[in-house]
Amino acid sequence: MSNLLIFHDIMEDNVIRKYNEAIIKKSEECWQEFHYEMIKKAEKIGLSGNAFSSYIVYLLAKGNNIVADNIQHNAVVGNSLSILLEDEMQRIMPYIESMLPADKKINTVLNDYIPGQKCSMEGYNELTAKLAAVNSAQEAAQTLIAHYKKYGSGQMVHYRAFCWSNDNKLKGINHFEKIRMTDLIGYAKQKKQLVDNTLTFIEGKPYNNILLVGSRGTGKSSGVKALANEYYKKGLRLLQITKDQIKLLPDIMEHLRSLAGYKFIIFLDDLSFDQEERDYKYLKSVIEGGVASRPENVVLYATSNRRHLIKETWNDREDTQEELYRNDSVNESISLSDRFGIIINYDAPNQDEYLAIIDSYLQKEGISLSAEQLRVEGLRWELTHSGRNGRVAKQFVNWYLGQNK
Repeated sequence: MSNLLIFHDIMEDNVIRKYNEAIIKKSEECWQEFHYEMIKKAEKIGLSGNAFSSYIVYLLAKGNNIVADNIQHNAVVGNSLSILLEDEMQRIMPYIESMLPADKKINTVLNDYIPGQKCSMEGYNELTAKLAAVNSAQEAAQTLIAHYKKYGSGQMVHYRAFCWSNDNKLKGINHFEKIRMTDLIGYAKQKKQLVDNTLTFIEGKPYNNILLVGSRGTGKSSGVKALANEYYKKGLRLLQITKDQIKLLPDIMEHLRSLAGYKFIIFLDDLSFDQEERDYKYLKSVIEGGVASRPENVVLYATSNRRHLIKETWNDREDTQEELYRNDSVNESISLSDRFGIIINYDAPNQDEYLAIIDSYLQKEGISLSAEQLRVEGLRWELTHSGRNGRVAKQFVNWYLGQNK
């Protein structure tokens, strides 16, 4: 494989270097080193079929190259870069389509490799299928560009959700919850509001920040997390930050602004402030835009059990309070929640809705209870717990499955 510019990182990869050495030096020792590295990668990643070919596609899918980086930061690829990409795909395609020399038994195994567990990386699997169907380097180059626009590059390929690290970087969440919108029972109106606003955001149309408020355990946080799974292929990513990171929001916004190829939901879960806390002022400034405009690829979603995010006391509403202008104090308390363009309310489910949630979860597990048994068991569980909501319903289902399945 000759020297490459766009795919320079591929040339520097250890497996590729070992392969090139084996081809050039034709020594048994070099082949053994290549085979060892290749088998390690095949098992770790889950490469099947032609392991070496699959590994090259895997490296392409990861997108550690100039083209993917340009799409990630600018969402476009210039004509000159497209021409260079096509030229390099012309040189790479023969390696993707060829088999390892059949003069060694281990090469025969690697040409039809069956790993312990197949790769679950969506982008890689899709790119493998699409490259297998192309008929020219030009088609391959356009397929790769489309792949990077859809899945991104680097850690953006691997992760749907991130947190903000102590060294001021995005840090991927390895075991992000796999919840989907169909897993959330009830609240159809609320889910539609959440989805509709998110789609307009993804499509580049005018959108609003959203505050989800209401009873605990009603699926507010789960709904936001589900969005990252539903629209990952549309370039949506979730960044969850903590309350003490709110003061870092201007820096976080600027970092996300540089990743113009993606859309980010900044997620603040279970948000509320006591009166003595002042970090809410940073949040107000960010929502309004402050001196710098809000990045077009960022939206803010927050959940809270309180409609007014800043705690009020009865003293705030009494004439006896020391502040001269009482209305100013009250207005300050409610001004933060007013900054959110859409406020979605989640009320606790009534008895029928609560039992319907339990029934739906059980049906997914292949269990059907009679109406009477469902009512007796479900309400008995409710009485010994903290009320009636989706979380309590799920806890009952977990208990029931543990006892009866």
